[in-house]
Amino acid sequence: MRMTQASPTKLVIPQLIVGLGNPEPKYYKTRHNIGFDVVDAIADSWQISWKENRRFQGLFAEGLAPHGSKIRLLKPLTYMNRSGQSVRALTDWYNFTPQSVLVIYDDMDLPIGRLRLRLSGSAGGHNGIKSIISHLGSKDFPRLRIGIGKSDSKQETVNHVLGKFSPTEAKAIAQVLQLAVDAVEFSLKEGIEKTMSIYNNRSVAI
Repeated sequence: MRMTQASPTKLVIPQLIVGLGNPEPKYYKTRHNIGFDVVDAIADSWQISWKENRRFQGLFAEGLAPHGSKIRLLKPLTYMNRSGQSVRALTDWYNFTPQSVLVIYDDMDLPIGRLRLRLSGSAGGHNGIKSIISHLGSKDFPRLRIGIGKSDSKQETVNHVLGKFSPTEAKAIAQVLQLAVDAVEFSLKEGIEKTMSIYNNRSVAI
Protein backbone atom coordinates (compact mmCIF):
# COMPACT_ATOMS: atom_id res chain seq x y z
CA MET A 1 0.00 0.00 0.00
CA ARG A 2 1.41 3.37 -0.99
CA MET A 3 1.80 5.83 1.87
CA THR A 4 1.44 9.54 1.25
CA GLN A 5 3.14 12.14 3.36
CA ALA A 6 1.03 14.83 4.97
CA SER A 7 1.80 18.22 3.51
CA PRO A 8 3.59 20.56 5.94
CA THR A 9 1.53 23.25 7.64
CA LYS A 10 1.89 26.58 5.89
CA LEU A 11 3.59 29.16 8.05
CA VAL A 12 1.53 32.23 8.87
CA ILE A 13 3.96 35.12 8.34
CA PRO A 14 2.68 38.69 8.82
CA GLN A 15 3.12 41.15 5.96
CA LEU A 16 1.37 44.04 7.69
CA ILE A 17 1.53 44.93 11.39
CA VAL A 18 -1.25 47.16 12.70
CA GLY A 19 -1.18 48.87 16.08
CA LEU A 20 -4.52 50.13 17.41
CA GLY A 21 -5.08 53.39 19.27
CA ASN A 22 -6.55 56.88 19.11
CA PRO A 23 -4.68 59.74 17.40
CA GLU A 24 -5.19 62.81 19.62
CA PRO A 25 -2.43 63.91 22.04
CA LYS A 26 -4.73 63.36 25.02
CA TYR A 27 -4.65 59.63 24.29
CA TYR A 28 -0.84 59.49 24.17
CA LYS A 29 0.58 56.68 26.36
CA THR A 30 -2.84 55.65 27.67
CA ARG A 31 -3.68 51.98 28.20
CA HIS A 32 -5.96 51.90 25.18
CA ASN A 33 -3.10 53.11 22.97
CA ILE A 34 -0.66 50.30 23.79
CA GLY A 35 -1.01 49.04 20.20
CA PHE A 36 0.36 52.36 18.92
CA ASP A 37 3.19 52.10 21.46
CA VAL A 38 4.21 48.63 20.25
CA VAL A 39 4.39 49.56 16.56
CA ASP A 40 6.25 52.75 17.50
CA ALA A 41 8.78 50.56 19.34
CA ILE A 42 9.03 48.32 16.27
CA ALA A 43 9.62 51.30 13.96
CA ASP A 44 12.29 52.66 16.32
CA SER A 45 14.00 49.27 16.57
CA TRP A 46 14.02 48.77 12.80
CA GLN A 47 14.82 52.45 12.10
CA ILE A 48 11.91 53.07 9.75
CA SER A 49 9.93 56.32 9.63
CA TRP A 50 6.22 57.10 9.82
CA LYS A 51 4.44 59.14 7.17
CA GLU A 52 0.79 60.11 7.01
CA ASN A 53 -0.98 58.29 4.17
CA ARG A 54 -4.40 59.69 3.29
CA ARG A 55 -5.29 56.70 1.12
CA PHE A 56 -4.85 54.41 4.12
CA GLN A 57 -6.29 56.94 6.61
CA GLY A 58 -3.36 56.40 8.91
CA LEU A 59 0.32 56.69 9.66
CA PHE A 60 2.24 54.25 7.50
CA ALA A 61 5.79 52.95 7.56
CA GLU A 62 7.59 50.40 5.44
CA GLY A 63 11.07 48.96 5.47
CA LEU A 64 13.08 45.86 6.18
CA ALA A 65 12.79 43.72 9.29
CA PRO A 66 16.12 42.71 10.92
CA HIS A 67 16.35 39.46 8.93
CA GLY A 68 15.70 41.28 5.65
CA SER A 69 12.02 40.75 4.79
CA LYS A 70 9.87 43.68 3.59
CA ILE A 71 7.34 44.70 6.23
CA ARG A 72 4.69 47.40 6.58
CA LEU A 73 3.39 49.09 9.72
CA LEU A 74 0.10 50.95 10.18
CA LYS A 75 -1.41 53.20 12.86
CA PRO A 76 -5.01 53.99 11.85
CA LEU A 77 -5.99 57.64 12.39
CA THR A 78 -9.70 56.84 12.13
CA TYR A 79 -10.08 56.46 15.92
CA MET A 80 -10.35 53.07 17.51
CA ASN A 81 -13.96 52.28 16.63
CA ARG A 82 -13.32 52.74 12.89
CA SER A 83 -9.94 51.02 12.67
CA GLY A 84 -11.27 48.63 10.04
CA GLN A 85 -11.65 51.42 7.47
CA SER A 86 -7.91 52.06 7.51
CA VAL A 87 -6.93 48.38 7.58
CA ARG A 88 -9.28 47.55 4.69
CA ALA A 89 -7.94 50.44 2.57
CA LEU A 90 -4.38 49.14 2.95
CA THR A 91 -5.16 45.44 2.47
CA ASP A 92 -7.13 46.26 -0.70
CA TRP A 93 -4.25 48.35 -2.07
CA TYR A 94 -1.65 45.61 -1.52
CA ASN A 95 -4.04 42.69 -2.00
CA PHE A 96 -3.17 41.28 1.42
CA THR A 97 -5.21 38.43 2.87
CA PRO A 98 -6.61 38.81 6.42
CA GLN A 99 -4.22 36.06 7.54
CA SER A 100 -1.23 38.23 6.62
CA VAL A 101 -2.34 41.07 8.96
CA LEU A 102 -1.09 41.05 12.56
CA VAL A 103 -3.13 43.38 14.79
CA ILE A 104 -1.73 44.57 18.14
CA TYR A 105 -4.04 45.97 20.81
CA ASP A 106 -4.86 46.27 24.52
CA ASP A 107 -6.65 43.61 26.55
CA MET A 108 -8.16 44.13 30.01
CA ASP A 109 -8.51 40.38 30.54
CA LEU A 110 -4.73 40.00 30.63
CA PRO A 111 -2.72 41.35 33.57
CA ILE A 112 0.01 43.89 32.98
CA GLY A 113 3.18 42.05 32.04
CA ARG A 114 1.48 39.43 29.87
CA LEU A 115 0.92 39.19 26.15
CA ARG A 116 -1.06 36.67 24.15
CA LEU A 117 -0.75 35.79 20.48
CA ARG A 118 -3.54 34.04 18.56
CA LEU A 119 -4.20 33.09 14.95
CA SER A 120 -7.85 34.18 14.97
CA GLY A 121 -10.82 34.74 17.26
CA SER A 122 -13.74 36.94 18.20
CA ALA A 123 -13.55 40.62 19.06
CA GLY A 124 -13.93 39.90 22.76
CA GLY A 125 -15.71 43.22 23.24
CA HIS A 126 -12.89 45.29 21.70
CA ASN A 127 -14.38 47.86 19.33
CA GLY A 128 -11.25 48.20 17.21
CA ILE A 129 -11.24 44.46 16.52
CA LYS A 130 -14.99 44.50 15.87
CA SER A 131 -14.42 47.12 13.19
CA ILE A 132 -11.58 45.16 11.56
CA ILE A 133 -13.61 41.93 11.53
CA SER A 134 -16.50 43.82 9.93
CA HIS A 135 -14.39 45.47 7.22
CA LEU A 136 -12.26 42.42 6.40
CA GLY A 137 -15.25 40.09 6.55
CA SER A 138 -13.18 37.60 8.52
CA LYS A 139 -12.07 36.71 12.05
CA ASP A 140 -9.08 34.81 10.67
CA PHE A 141 -6.30 37.30 11.21
CA PRO A 142 -3.57 36.96 13.85
CA ARG A 143 -3.62 39.28 16.81
CA LEU A 144 -1.23 40.14 19.63
CA ARG A 145 -3.02 41.21 22.78
CA ILE A 146 -1.12 43.26 25.38
CA GLY A 147 -2.34 43.07 28.98
CA ILE A 148 -3.46 46.33 30.59
CA GLY A 149 -5.20 44.83 33.64
CA LYS A 150 -8.76 45.24 34.84
CA SER A 151 -10.18 48.35 36.46
CA ASP A 152 -10.71 48.22 40.20
CA SER A 153 -14.07 48.76 41.86
CA LYS A 154 -13.39 52.48 42.28
CA GLN A 155 -12.71 53.09 38.62
CA GLU A 156 -15.02 52.75 35.66
CA THR A 157 -13.83 50.76 32.67
CA VAL A 158 -13.75 53.75 30.30
CA ASN A 159 -11.65 55.80 32.73
CA HIS A 160 -9.36 52.80 33.19
CA VAL A 161 -8.62 52.15 29.52
CA LEU A 162 -8.24 55.86 28.74
CA GLY A 163 -6.02 56.41 31.77
CA LYS A 164 -2.24 56.30 31.92
CA PHE A 165 -0.11 53.64 33.56
CA SER A 166 1.20 54.24 37.08
CA PRO A 167 4.99 54.74 37.43
CA THR A 168 5.39 51.14 38.60
CA GLU A 169 3.26 49.82 35.73
CA ALA A 170 5.12 51.99 33.23
CA LYS A 171 8.42 50.31 34.14
CA ALA A 172 6.90 46.91 33.42
CA ILE A 173 5.30 48.18 30.19
CA ALA A 174 8.70 49.31 28.90
CA GLN A 175 9.84 45.68 29.22
CA VAL A 176 6.59 44.40 27.70
CA LEU A 177 7.14 46.60 24.64
CA GLN A 178 10.54 45.00 24.09
CA LEU A 179 9.04 41.54 24.59
CA ALA A 180 6.38 42.37 21.98
CA VAL A 181 9.02 43.59 19.51
CA ASP A 182 10.96 40.36 20.02
CA ALA A 183 7.78 38.30 19.47
CA VAL A 184 6.94 40.13 16.25
CA GLU A 185 10.48 39.72 14.92
CA PHE A 186 10.37 36.01 15.75
CA SER A 187 7.00 35.60 14.00
CA LEU A 188 8.42 37.07 10.80
CA LYS A 189 11.04 34.32 10.72
CA GLU A 190 9.29 31.33 12.27
CA GLY A 191 5.57 32.03 11.84
CA ILE A 192 2.78 32.88 14.25
CA GLU A 193 2.17 29.37 15.64
CA LYS A 194 5.74 28.76 16.80
CA THR A 195 5.85 32.27 18.26
CA MET A 196 2.69 31.50 20.24
CA SER A 197 4.28 28.42 21.78
CA ILE A 198 7.23 30.47 23.03
CA TYR A 199 5.98 33.95 23.86
CA ASN A 200 2.52 33.20 25.26
CA ASN A 201 4.25 31.64 28.27
CA ARG A 202 6.49 34.61 28.97
CA SER A 203 5.68 37.50 31.26
CA VAL A 204 7.18 40.58 32.89
CA ALA A 205 7.06 40.88 36.66
CA ILE A 206 5.43 43.97 38.11
